[in-house]
Amino acid sequence: MSDRIAIVNLAGRIGIEAHHKDALGQIHEVSEDTLLALIAAFGLPTDPMRAGRVLDERERAAPLGLGAAHLVHAEEARPELMLSLPARSREIAWTCRLESGDERSGRAVMEGGPKGRRFPLPLPADLPLGYHRLELDADGITALTDLIVAPDRCYLPAELAPGACGWGLTCQLYGLRSAQNWGMGDFTDLAELACAAGSSAASVLGINPLHALFAAEPLHVSPYAPSSRTQLNYLYIDVTAVPGFAEDEWVHTLMQGEWFRATHWAARSAELIDYGAVAACKRRVLEALFCRFQSRELGADGSVKSTLGQQFRDFQRVGGRSLRDFAIFEALHERHIREKHEFSWQSWSAPLRNPQSSEVAGFAAAHCDRVEFFQFLQWEADRQLAAGAAAGREAGLSIGLYRDLAVGADPNGAEAWADQELVAPGASIGAPPDALNRCGQNWGLAPVNPLVLRGQSFAPFIASLRANMRYAGLLRIDHVMSLNRLYWIPGGLEARAGAYVNYPFSDLLRLVALESHRQACAVVGEDLGTVPEGFRERIRSANLLSYRVFVFERRQDGSFVPPAKYPALAAASAATHDIATLKGYWLGGDIDWRRRLGLYPDAHAAESEAAERSRDRRLLLEALVREGLLAPGGLGQFLSDGGEPVYSNELRDAILIYLARSRARLMLVQLEDVVSETEQANLPGTTDAHPNWRRLLSLSVEKIIDGGELRRAASLIEEARLRSVPG
Repeated sequence: MSDRIAIVNLAGRIGIEAHHKDALGQIHEVSEDTLLALIAAFGLPTDPMRAGRVLDERERAAPLGLGAAHLVHAEEARPELMLSLPARSREIAWTCRLESGDERSGRAVMEGGPKGRRFPLPLPADLPLGYHRLELDADGITALTDLIVAPDRCYLPAELAPGACGWGLTCQLYGLRSAQNWGMGDFTDLAELACAAGSSAASVLGINPLHALFAAEPLHVSPYAPSSRTQLNYLYIDVTAVPGFAEDEWVHTLMQGEWFRATHWAARSAELIDYGAVAACKRRVLEALFCRFQSRELGADGSVKSTLGQQFRDFQRVGGRSLRDFAIFEALHERHIREKHEFSWQSWSAPLRNPQSSEVAGFAAAHCDRVEFFQFLQWEADRQLAAGAAAGREAGLSIGLYRDLAVGADPNGAEAWADQELVAPGASIGAPPDALNRCGQNWGLAPVNPLVLRGQSFAPFIASLRANMRYAGLLRIDHVMSLNRLYWIPGGLEARAGAYVNYPFSDLLRLVALESHRQACAVVGEDLGTVPEGFRERIRSANLLSYRVFVFERRQDGSFVPPAKYPALAAASAATHDIATLKGYWLGGDIDWRRRLGLYPDAHAAESEAAERSRDRRLLLEALVREGLLAPGGLGQFLSDGGEPVYSNELRDAILIYLARSRARLMLVQLEDVVSETEQANLPGTTDAHPNWRRLLSLSVEKIIDGGELRRAASLIEEARLRSVPG
């Protein structure tokens, strides 16, 4: 066997694909260097023979051939569990401890095992949905496995059932201006906008990921590159709504000081979000309010003095180790940033890199107040998020908040530090060349080792789903293809040199469905980019809504898909944070940015996209005319005498109505498009060159609501949704 064949075979055994097709139709053969680097990232020897022996030994070491978890299909009439029994034994005793605390047990004689002495053990047919523990005994050989009973389809509320035609508003929460916030959108702004959306007949308000970033380094701002996906970004806290703010004289004295007033003014007056100024103001006041909270609501001995104090202690207890690890990381990270300017925990001393070390425990004990401060921030963020969600529902937001789960976490953050076994070192995730970036993308996020994930009974994945379905009626899973496969890039190589790594798709899909039912939260899968063949059909059969973006919905000849031809089980969106706003798309602002920053591989690629956009403008006008939304004779108003595009409210309204008429059960419109913003939130392929995640809306929330912009858009969309084809 040649070296290439042996390497490819080993890669295939652990799920690394040796070739793939990108979104542009180009076939890529993965190099041996890439395959070997990714095999090493799995923690395996790069010698195929040695690696094969390691994998064989792991399989032999599994008692009765069982893994850490087994997914039971809830719809199966006669579920079975395949076991590997020793030659001398065919009788097995089992005990199943249900999640409820009940227990079931029995014995079985295994007969007629297929080749390799694999025997089917019948399981009870009426196991409830959820997470159970199965203990087996075969002649003294014992085995434990988590038995997860999961459905094949996600929860769908009545608002997303067949025949539904609702709509929703989406926004970048940080980008909201308001009279009360401190320079970036906060949870009070969220409540205000949720109430306005609900009273305008929207069923959902979508927001960017709320994941925790890095408290000690506020300039790390991407919500899609978080420190932790199970905790919240404390900067969204409205400080003036924290318990004790109104009564605390010291806080108000602090806020009258020269430094605070200057910094607060800088944060409030900035054209782009000044995260450093926002964080500096909020941290000073939050620290003071925490001291007040400790003295008034908590006892020095850990007891509580009030209902609020008890709520905080309950939050700590429920948050458990995950919350404590996060808070300890924040305290450690803060110290290393301040004293050594070290951003990554990987440059800390060896004992502090280990969350279970005695040195970490000693640090936590010595800095217990600081650790508890970071837990307090999570509690207050959770309280305010809950209040915002409740306000929206009370105002008529029938589905509620639509939250967003990022595809990965920053390798330098709390999530990676707390579970280093789960993270594959020496690689990051991204995307091969596609329409958004012809050079491919490296997102700098830590890939999860699928072998370790299964060995942990999928617990980290389940935790991220639960945390982000909290207070939500709809969850968007960013880059949902990650349930099936992820594009890994070895460290030091360019984005186009990566390879796809497969994940346990069927199991992950059922876990999404299970948590969807348990949390009464529907799911949207962001299925843009390089989508595997048959993938969309699979997620549709599991009741995940497909994420369909207006500018990408085309027929083979390039023309825009008519509203009646949109898929029914979908969320149809006018645009996203990663592409141009409607106005920016029409004017070609995204093309201008890419040219300016040299993001095209060559001049021909830039000219080609500009020509495509010119063609697309014509195709878009033709589509709007066919739908009766523009008059054929009046199209000249959308182009200047020199042929340059001209954007207007009439064109925006026609596009929104076009999309609102679609068969998709949910139509989404960005707040940026309601107020005709030109610039997009994020330009893929850039970090500091483009002001990603720092843009503020040109209008305040108050002006958008009181000025009638939102009501006018809502009225147009509502009327058009009534004319949509039921999906």
